[in-house]
Amino acid sequence: MSLHFSVLASGSTGNATFVGNEKGSILVDAGLSGKGMEGLFQQIDRNIKDLSGILVTHEHSDHIKGLGVLARKYDLPIYANEKTWQAMEGLIGTVHPDQKFVFNVGEAKSFNGLDVESFGVSHDAAEPMFFSFHQDGKKLTLITDTGYVSDRMKGVIKDSDMFIFESNHDVEMLRMGRYPWSIKRRILSDVGHVSNEDAALALADVIGDQTKRIYLAHLSQDNNMKDLARMSVEQVLTERGFEIGEQIELYDTDPKNASPLVYI
Repeated sequence: MSLHFSVLASGSTGNATFVGNEKGSILVDAGLSGKGMEGLFQQIDRNIKDLSGILVTHEHSDHIKGLGVLARKYDLPIYANEKTWQAMEGLIGTVHPDQKFVFNVGEAKSFNGLDVESFGVSHDAAEPMFFSFHQDGKKLTLITDTGYVSDRMKGVIKDSDMFIFESNHDVEMLRMGRYPWSIKRRILSDVGHVSNEDAALALADVIGDQTKRIYLAHLSQDNNMKDLARMSVEQVLTERGFEIGEQIELYDTDPKNASPLVYI
């Protein structure tokens, strides 16, 4: 067993990602209810009690809904940066001080031989951050909930073997949709979410020779569709010389169904 992962849930209604190796595993975010999270772990035949901890990207409810419940029930440590801890006060219930750990932006920590590198993103949260995971020369990057992908972010995430990458909305669907203009403006802003086309343009800059799989994540329920996201990203990448289906595979993620465990 080597570095492996499953996108347990991804979308507007809740987000969670499982990452492990032969020695242990961690959870990134717990954006569904405690019961919902337990069901997702059953889908991949893993036990929550075996986790080494939970990493938190930011305090929005679709990333922390089940966090307090899981931490208390399974006595799990939680890792978040100081500003996120402050923002989560009152949102996750009481967590014992012994379960609270600080993992700041730009730091790296090791969990059972799995090296985790944090990096900041541009989102309307206290101090949102995401992660690249490294083991034995392999690299997995998780990046969603950002209004754009800066050169600094690209420098951290480039040349990953696999990406879990935000492809939140189709711009025209969003503009023509039912959301109030204030919400549309927030999503389209630099602290909102990345569109299908912008995701593809960013990916074109970070895909390396060893990149094999890209999981399109955090799709909006109202302003995107799996087929549309995949088609839009594939079109842009193909125009830039990438061979989709041969060199690189694109995969969907789902808000309710875990992706099969993949070993890198």
